Amino acid sequence: MARRRGYALLSAITALIIGLSAAIYAGVSAGEAGAVASGRDGGGAGPGRGDRVAPASTGVWTGTWGASPVAGEPGTGTDGMAGRSVRNVVHTSVGGTSARVTLSNLYGTGPLTFTHATLALAAGGDGAGAAAGTMRRVTFGGSTTVTLPAGAEVTSDPVRLLVPADSDVLVTTYSPTASGPVTSHPHARQTNYLADGEHTADLSGTAYVADRADRWRYLTALDVSGRAAEGTVVALGDSLTDGVTSTVDADRRWPDVLADRLREAVDAGSDVPLHGVVNEGISGNRVLTDGTGRPAENQSGLHRFQRDVLGRPGVRVVVIDLGINDILRDPKVADPERILGGLRTLVQRAHAHGIKVVGATLMPFEGHRGYDDAREGVRQEVNAAIRQGRVFDAVADFDAALRDPYDPRRFRPDYDSGDHLHPSDKGYRVMARTVRLDDLRTALPARL
Repeated sequence: MARRRGYALLSAITALIIGLSAAIYAGVSAGEAGAVASGRDGGGAGPGRGDRVAPASTGVWTGTWGASPVAGEPGTGTDGMAGRSVRNVVHTSVGGTSARVTLSNLYGTGPLTFTHATLALAAGGDGAGAAAGTMRRVTFGGSTTVTLPAGAEVTSDPVRLLVPADSDVLVTTYSPTASGPVTSHPHARQTNYLADGEHTADLSGTAYVADRADRWRYLTALDVSGRAAEGTVVALGDSLTDGVTSTVDADRRWPDVLADRLREAVDAGSDVPLHGVVNEGISGNRVLTDGTGRPAENQSGLHRFQRDVLGRPGVRVVVIDLGINDILRDPKVADPERILGGLRTLVQRAHAHGIKVVGATLMPFEGHRGYDDAREGVRQEVNAAIRQGRVFDAVADFDAALRDPYDPRRFRPDYDSGDHLHPSDKGYRVMARTVRLDDLRTALPARL
């Protein structure tokens, strides 16, 4: 009898503890949800208490922006960005109710420690300023500090923030110690910022005025979670996908325009799926050949496919525009069958993961310093195989869309940036319109 009374008392105490814990949790959650960001020195409001640890995502993760790590930044081989705040500006393709970031130390030669990281919506217009009320602290496993060994990357905890589609987001990091070369993506066509000292939570861009650069540093991905987007489209390519001749700070690369088309079609009532569009273009990239160094700079399409396509969340379709640099940079005459073999290998890897592949024909380049008739012959052979349906599930015929009808070995003049290899802004728009939205529907890949 005494033992039964003891069990009853223990049960009552346990129930009381559980009830009190639930009440305390509810009170803290409500308080944090309504917390107002506190002020801090150096330019504005800092992250609120309620944003230190984000809840688990309630939706599906979708890639809204990405940039492949390319190489170590010149001039950073010793100190990296020690003692400086790095503010990256990125443009979203789809929106969500939570966000997370991926940071990379792929080309660092030592441990890279971040002690502060933030995420905010840009204030609007050009500049490094953040919109009031949007500054959020980024954590990693619940901590504001994270250390990445050389060659490693890390994805943050979810951050509670309503991120609109077609908007600019600021991702800012601070590292107090030297780490070796800064992992970066040059030719961003986007102004990014540096500040001396720890200014990650500054709303004002004042500290960032003096130091600007056309490259993204450390940041390789921004994902969002929500119920709007159905998946991710990855654009895997070279400088033609990277958009190296597009207008700076205008988001006129062809993947940007493709994202606009998808949103507009969905808004107009089309049943095409709303996908995030992630740009994994690298200037000078090839299907078959890596750059120099260990780890290799500018890794080939074959070697980076796992990281840049299969490693992205919710990928449904990949659009591949690679091969022109395999032709241009081969000291001899490139073998078209080797290029086609490499492209087919990428397709096989995508199919093994249920991913559909849209492939682009190679655009003309007569007038460029690398042009000769032999290289043109290789381009024509590769394009013939692509058009015959012997490589990809679907084809985006960039060549037919942008070539001069009076001289098909060249760009149409108004589609040429002037270097006879890269398009103008108008040419990039035409590339995006050449991708059929119906080809981006979720479907089983074709049997090739």
